[in-house]
Amino acid sequence: PRQVSSARPRRSLPAAALTFTGKCRLRCLYGAVRLLGFAVASHQPGLPVFSPATHCALTLEALPADRPPAADLRQLRAAARAAMRAHSVQARVKVMARFSPECAVVLLEHLDTPVTRFLLSHPPLSRLFEPQVRPRGHAVLASVGIVKCSPDRGLLVSESMFVALEELIQACCAEDEGVPVILVCGPKNTGKSTFNRYLINLLLNRLPSVEYMECDIGQTEFTPPGCVSLSNVTEPILGPPFTHQQTPRKMVYYGQTSCEQDTERYLDVVKCVFSSYKKEVPLVINTMGWVKGEGLLLLIDIIRLLLPSHIVQMDVYDWKAMAPLTPEYVHLTPGLYTKGKQQAKCQQMGTSGAEHWKPAEGEGDASVPEYKLLYVHPEFPRAGVAVHSSILRDMSILGYLGQLQSPDIGAVLPLHSLVPYQVPFNAVALRVIHTDVAPTNIMYAVNASWVGLCRIPDEIHCQTDGPVLLTQTPVCDCLGFGIVRGVEMEKKLYHVLTPVPPESLRLVNCLLLGNIAIPNCVLVGQQAVEGEIPYVTSDYNYSILGSGKLKKKKHFKRREYAFECDFT
Repeated sequence: PRQVSSARPRRSLPAAALTFTGKCRLRCLYGAVRLLGFAVASHQPGLPVFSPATHCALTLEALPADRPPAADLRQLRAAARAAMRAHSVQARVKVMARFSPECAVVLLEHLDTPVTRFLLSHPPLSRLFEPQVRPRGHAVLASVGIVKCSPDRGLLVSESMFVALEELIQACCAEDEGVPVILVCGPKNTGKSTFNRYLINLLLNRLPSVEYMECDIGQTEFTPPGCVSLSNVTEPILGPPFTHQQTPRKMVYYGQTSCEQDTERYLDVVKCVFSSYKKEVPLVINTMGWVKGEGLLLLIDIIRLLLPSHIVQMDVYDWKAMAPLTPEYVHLTPGLYTKGKQQAKCQQMGTSGAEHWKPAEGEGDASVPEYKLLYVHPEFPRAGVAVHSSILRDMSILGYLGQLQSPDIGAVLPLHSLVPYQVPFNAVALRVIHTDVAPTNIMYAVNASWVGLCRIPDEIHCQTDGPVLLTQTPVCDCLGFGIVRGVEMEKKLYHVLTPVPPESLRLVNCLLLGNIAIPNCVLVGQQAVEGEIPYVTSDYNYSILGSGKLKKKKHFKRREYAFECDFT
């Protein structure tokens, strides 16, 4: 475990702080600093730091240190000089001229990774780490790839957030009260993801690892969108999702960014992933921002299913967006598939095939759930650039595909120049998740599509050359993702491009095609292609009936419920 002098959250910005956008590698040479809650000491290796203009800017702050006795000052100066011995004399002289025992000395270096090179190679994202308005001066910072910005762009910890973090850290470090399960909920754009990163970084100051369960299929943290996953986090989170795509301990591909069409399967997926949690370390659960109508009822079902010890409810609109989720409220209110106390003696109505779904063992309706509810009114600043959620999802997919790039610094390799894997039709089963596709058209749907590489427990038996089509969507392990960049009908082969390692690919026996699309910039921006760009056309007639995009009829009312919600 990492033990650093201060692991508490901060309420106000200290005098020695730098708020910035850009990317760099950070190493602390002397003293200690904090970044998004994570304390970095001089004995730790360099950390990659990402602060793009699309997100809340990061703030680097010096951690306070006790002033040592005057007799130790000479030793401290000698230790600081020794820490900087590998660097230029001119730099050492400048730093030591401003040295004090309470200061921190950091080394910021230029950072270039395969993932960031791949993202920046796409024109729409080429200025991802540059602010809209570049301030004058600070050439030294600019030389390593960061730009100083106003402290108002950084994270401000509100009083309610400070109190909640203090209590959660205390609960997670207590050894006699069991392992906390922390569920974070609230409407969209209230800062749930930022809160989760800050909390996890604070916990990593004290604990070797933290478990993180992603239930927000629209804005995922460690995987491409459309997944429910369970990850073991051992390193600080110092950037947005596209900078730390990784393979979770358990992942199931739901295949859509919203679960409104099939809430029953969503609950089955959540239950499947949660079953892998061993209750050995604290668990942080992120939930969707859909908290109105059926979304709120679904959240109540999730609370009854996962049995959290703490619920962090975030809202910036004085609780007008959702009711306070007190234990009494959750106890009395019926969920989408579970009954509240008021319905306990009533016969449950059939709900579109969900009769077989039952709460987890010990869940029960008889007693009020036991958890601590913590309210947080965040004061997170809006990012400098208004970014739609679909673009953030595309960035996560690009971050995942960036793992295909060579680790050596060099030119970015276009995806169509990489060699795909050849997969026989009869080696994998195939299923389109989000819609019905006629078997005669299935290959048109699969070609040039984003697919989940999954493993189902049943062996694939096919007497012919395939393809093997599933009639129902399985709830199964997802080992990663890939692009079907071609279908060879003569040889009965799929051509799949994926960063999943070969040892994991040997376990894949199912391809799941969902409603997650390959980012347009990948298809449109194919380099060194002569003539027409594959899978892209400008010869399209939108006047043909049925050729346009379906529009949602948002003026239609949802079905009414026979109970009232008390928002007071």
